[in-house]
Amino acid sequence: MPTCYRAATPSRRTLATLLSLLAVLLVSTAPRAALEEGKNFDALVPPQPTSQHNKIEVVEFFSYGCPHCAHLSPLLNAWVAKLPQDVLVRRVPVGFNRDAWINLQRAYYALDSTGDLARLDGPLFHAIHEERKPLFDESSIAEWVGRNGGNADKFTAAYISLDVNKRTVQADQMAEAFHIAGVPVLAIDGRYVTHAIGSDEEQALKELLANADELIARVRRERSAARPAPPGK
Repeated sequence: MPTCYRAATPSRRTLATLLSLLAVLLVSTAPRAALEEGKNFDALVPPQPTSQHNKIEVVEFFSYGCPHCAHLSPLLNAWVAKLPQDVLVRRVPVGFNRDAWINLQRAYYALDSTGDLARLDGPLFHAIHEERKPLFDESSIAEWVGRNGGNADKFTAAYISLDVNKRTVQADQMAEAFHIAGVPVLAIDGRYVTHAIGSDEEQALKELLANADELIARVRRERSAARPAPPGK
């Protein structure tokens, strides 16, 4: 199944999640069934805060070190481009206590800080997973940034900055709060998480986005139902 797991010792909740994922061996070719909690998605307990209350927030938990995240990236970009105005997408890189992934976490925030993220995000995935470049430490990544149109010195300064330190710590805390045990994962409005499940990676990644669409629609309905009726109604 297309999921990159953390290396740390799993919690009971993590074990339950992994066992539920392992139980699903194939993506069905039948017409799409209704979402089922514990299979297609999990409800977050407790719900987590979002950055903008007037938007339905989707958070992608990912790593540049995860091949499935690399394959999701172009599909996700196309999906994001078609989202309605009431949906906001954020990306949170995970480290999972792996040195290489922590370095790539910092690289994500450093590229964001220098303004190079939009231009080098896809190429970094490609360099690691298609060109097999070992871009897993600060100097290698900085050299690669410099060779690909970025400023290696500015990248390095951002990479070791207090701001990137802070954002990396916050990303780890957020992954823990959302009970993220593997990636790629999409979290919807701080209330639901959906994983890529199945033996066929391409189909599983498409199902991941389809699940997100349905959960966004669910949140929209829940918000509408909770909205107070206008006076006199």
